[in-house]
Amino acid sequence: MYHIERAIFDIRRGLPVVINTGEQRLLVQALEGSVSVDSLAKLSGSRPALVLTRHRLEAMGMSLKADAACLPLTEQISERDLHHLAVSNEASKAHSLLSGLKPAGVGERGAVALMRRALLIPAALCAEVSAASVEPIAQQLAKGELLEVNAQDAEKCLAGAPGMLKRVSEARIPLEDAPESRFVLFREPDGLREHVAVVIGDLDTIPGAVPLRMHSACLTGDLFGSLRCDCGEQLRNAVADIQAMGGGVLLYLAQEGRGIGLANKLRAYTLQDGGLDTVDADQVLGFGDDERQYAVAVDMLNALEIDKVQLLTNNPLKMAALREGGIEVVSRQALYGSVTDHNHRYLSAKANRAGHFLDEVLEGRGR
Repeated sequence: MYHIERAIFDIRRGLPVVINTGEQRLLVQALEGSVSVDSLAKLSGSRPALVLTRHRLEAMGMSLKADAACLPLTEQISERDLHHLAVSNEASKAHSLLSGLKPAGVGERGAVALMRRALLIPAALCAEVSAASVEPIAQQLAKGELLEVNAQDAEKCLAGAPGMLKRVSEARIPLEDAPESRFVLFREPDGLREHVAVVIGDLDTIPGAVPLRMHSACLTGDLFGSLRCDCGEQLRNAVADIQAMGGGVLLYLAQEGRGIGLANKLRAYTLQDGGLDTVDADQVLGFGDDERQYAVAVDMLNALEIDKVQLLTNNPLKMAALREGGIEVVSRQALYGSVTDHNHRYLSAKANRAGHFLDEVLEGRGR
């Protein structure tokens, strides 16, 4: 895990890393930030390709069975062209640049996975290390100036490190709606994400299934009261409901924007202002419907010695993920916020596109 963690750190700093597939070495760099195709070509000794996800290509009207595809880059391509290819919603301009696409190999798929784990735009520049560049690259690796990671390890990095979550610290934090509450902080090995279990009441006194809410962090809604979503209201309602049920746990998960990160969530909001719904906006950026990983929630529940829950959710994926992780979901309780003119389209998309159980609250206002 150490090499993957450092690779993510280097990528976020704008540095290239080497991905070794066993058959070839790829020099990989994030598209997001200041990049130079020519510099990467000079360092690797070969012309880079741009790796895009299936979701991004489908948003541009391309049908692709593979998870990602490589686009060889011409010497004339500009930074503006790269932007159109990676994030622009002007499909006609981007589509005209798509020539010579081929399915991505394990190295390229690993590169995109690293970008997603680093919470960057899921697009990468990849250049094969040529025979002439093998020795100079090897010297940089030996000096620690470049880092090399295994392609299979990179491809699996989105799953995090199951079983390696660290319980770091805890304290009693009285809440307005739940005075007897305790915050327990957990940290993932890569250091990028910290999650909090809010333990409400005394778990030892709860008979049977423990009331549980898994809440993904939403800075704009939870803290600032954004009207674009119902997250903040759901968070506060969950605390009050768990208190009324005699206690339980709220897992506050660092998975902003359904797992795409705050920067990408804000980019998606801008696309939504242009007319896209939340699902299509994420797809234009190269993401799937929901990028969240719930293995970390299973690890947190295991650390708290909870194996049977009553889940407060409208999301069937959360129920399935817990059951897959060995947590028994005894029952589900709906958890709603208010439907307003600002969030109606967002909630409708969650119901119609992602299968969330929101019919009752939406029908009360009218779809």
